[in-house]
Amino acid sequence: MIKFRRHVTEQVKIYHEPGRYAGWPANYGIWSWENEIVVGFTVGYHDSGGGFHARDRSRPFVGMQARSLDGGQTWEVVDTPCRAPGGRGLSADEHMQTELGIGNPERQEHAPVACPGVDFMHPDFALMCARSGLRAGAVSWFYTSHNRCQTWDGPYRLSSFDQTGIAARTDYLVFGPSDCLLFLTAAKPDGQEGHVFCARTRDGARSFDFVSWIGNEPAGFSIMPAHVLLPDGRILVAMRCRDRGERDKGTEQNWIDVYASNDEGATWTYLNRPVEETGQGGNPPTLMRLADGRLCLTYGFRNAPFRMCARLSEDDGETWGEEIVLRDRGGNHDIGYPRSVQRPDGKVVTVYYFNDAPDGERYVEATIWQP
Repeated sequence: MIKFRRHVTEQVKIYHEPGRYAGWPANYGIWSWENEIVVGFTVGYHDSGGGFHARDRSRPFVGMQARSLDGGQTWEVVDTPCRAPGGRGLSADEHMQTELGIGNPERQEHAPVACPGVDFMHPDFALMCARSGLRAGAVSWFYTSHNRCQTWDGPYRLSSFDQTGIAARTDYLVFGPSDCLLFLTAAKPDGQEGHVFCARTRDGARSFDFVSWIGNEPAGFSIMPAHVLLPDGRILVAMRCRDRGERDKGTEQNWIDVYASNDEGATWTYLNRPVEETGQGGNPPTLMRLADGRLCLTYGFRNAPFRMCARLSEDDGETWGEEIVLRDRGGNHDIGYPRSVQRPDGKVVTVYYFNDAPDGERYVEATIWQP
């Protein structure tokens, strides 16, 4: 029996339009400056016959960005202010017919170029990763902003690191003005998803070098890393994991594992499994350190009852508390992909996509809650 408790929460709609499919904030990122919060996501069209995700693959997805100036209470949504290769949707090729996706970005208008260098310590800095796919052949690139995501510079080329494909989502750790660690996912040697690793730049993003794999190559996959830096210099990374089971036969298992590094990502050791099951298809974690020193892990649960959840740790991730339900009554499994930030008043803003019924629109929402 799952033990959980409910929190007093406030739900705020960010994007919800008839007939549209909005999803997957974890693929894009969230950034905050006190009560100013920016989050990325993508929008396509709803189709009840779309499969595991009820989206219309025959129509394009477009990148969107939402900004709140009042700690997540109200939001303004705009097209992502960046140059996408070919003018197409970012990080959504797998959700569209081939001809609608970016494909090979090097062959498109606004192809990725070499980064001229950035200042990671600029007070208004942000970085966003993007990708063309998930498996062998996937190409990734990135954008940078020095004005709180009002505009994005790029796209900038990201190495393949001698892998069969790179599926980059946004997760990075800044060490200094020119020094940053990226957490990425590579396709495995067999071309399938995926194996988490980290790469580092010491020259302001002009180049990145492979640093290390995080964990052994999985039988299924380990993807979508989310890191936190502890006061003692240790780095923890939570990852979405899956075994080799088959979803249609009910033998697939999905969970979240945490790894730790004491040497700035050079080596990693397994720490624990804070979430034993995230439901059919699995769901990525987001990990953060609260102002009071506790760690906060948020994630979606894709089995009935479909819900958004959190767990807290008071000992730097050594142990985790019971499940906290942030949002329940989901219509089906097609929910989650959260990102979270903490406001100056201590409340957490967790952004994710959700639905109220299998045939209803997928929309982006924020839960505001006191951990």
